Amino acid sequence: MFKIGKSTSQMARLTSHSRIDQKRKISFTFDGKSYSGYAGDTLASALLANGVHLVGRSFKYHRPRGILSAGSEEPNALIRLGKGAYAEPNLRATQIEIFDGLYAESQNRLPSLSFDIGAINSVLARFFPAGFYYKTFMWPAAMWMKYEHVIRHAAGLGKAADDHNDPDRYEKTHAHCDVLVAGGGAAGLAAALQAGRSGARVIIADEQNEFGGWLLGEADIHIDDKPALDWIAKIRDELATMPNVTMLPRTTVFGYMDSNYLTLNERVTDHLPERPAHLPRQRLWKVRAKQTVLAQGAHERPLVFAGNDLPGVMLAGAVRTYINRYATLPGQRAIVMTNNDDAYRTALALDNAGARVTIADLRAKPSGALFRAATDAGIEILTGHAVITAHGNHRIARGFKWPPKDDRPPPLLVISSEKLDLLGPCRAGCHPLFTCTHRRAVNYNGMIKSSVSSHQPHMRQA
Repeated sequence: MFKIGKSTSQMARLTSHSRIDQKRKISFTFDGKSYSGYAGDTLASALLANGVHLVGRSFKYHRPRGILSAGSEEPNALIRLGKGAYAEPNLRATQIEIFDGLYAESQNRLPSLSFDIGAINSVLARFFPAGFYYKTFMWPAAMWMKYEHVIRHAAGLGKAADDHNDPDRYEKTHAHCDVLVAGGGAAGLAAALQAGRSGARVIIADEQNEFGGWLLGEADIHIDDKPALDWIAKIRDELATMPNVTMLPRTTVFGYMDSNYLTLNERVTDHLPERPAHLPRQRLWKVRAKQTVLAQGAHERPLVFAGNDLPGVMLAGAVRTYINRYATLPGQRAIVMTNNDDAYRTALALDNAGARVTIADLRAKPSGALFRAATDAGIEILTGHAVITAHGNHRIARGFKWPPKDDRPPPLLVISSEKLDLLGPCRAGCHPLFTCTHRRAVNYNGMIKSSVSSHQPHMRQA
């Protein structure tokens, strides 16, 4: 059973086994206020542990934005990091590793995040249709240059550094290998291990600070009859002893060109409080590989409903990751909406952490081991139900739900409503990542209802 930590500064922190080191406390600043976290936290997990859910404002209407995911797919929590010449905008809080002295600011708000004058745009939305300024401000023509200056200041989210002289150092390197593995999850590690054992020259790259992929956020998965985290540690340790294997954490494979030419971005010192002078901040890898294995995993597909952009609405896998990997409970009262069994694991994790949970399952007759486990745990399960709208100001406060039928009642006839602070686990399956090959041909796979990379010579997908 998880327990809520007693620290007043981290009111949502759990005292449970996780990937963070709760013996190493770290202090950081967000929007001028000091907070604390632990070694291994991301900025997103540390803010959630401190009860901070409002982290930004939307581009046009300045709607409140919270943390949706736990990885590189995060669309909302875009942060400005650093000061002066070291300032950098539009970084994902879910990928920022905290360190002592880290300075972060929210973006696109005036004067503050909680009181943003720009939010008036949301009230006046009917007067600001898409592209209205290209018609409204084009007359008289002589005034356009004046209008353009004002419009330009309203555009964008983050503000670039005032000092344009970047003090950091960057470098590039060229490499050749027999096999390049993009992705360090279960499939990527297994592929790298087999290739490494054969004597092939292997490069394995993963964007996270440690290898393991989504399994790092799971607590009940077993591989080869052993806990997944133990399986990962065993393979990782074996790979580390192989002289023919190069392991690149904090490295994103972002380009896949002709003839198996790939480009990688390695973040060398971004996670350090002080950057050693002899090390670059980032390193660009230019790799020629004989064979490439794409094991980038998949991202969740969110379910769609009105108000699903409010802070407190999160993805099912993200909620599990914050609980299991970062020992953080995103909410005390949660509704889990799903059309498959996987989100039941999130409901069980929330229940085990002490939250009050309701499952809204779009299916009329769910079954299976996870359904029975949730029933045995006493979790309320509403079959044939869906959340159709969520309400709140700076955080979700209430969700409305009813059966998702074609003859559903009109919106004013609300069947039931619930006070809540987390409508996070909204899961409608997953779609595989093909960001490396998105400029190449893609095919639609009807079985998984998603586009996938088309087959390429010397490329394998795991």
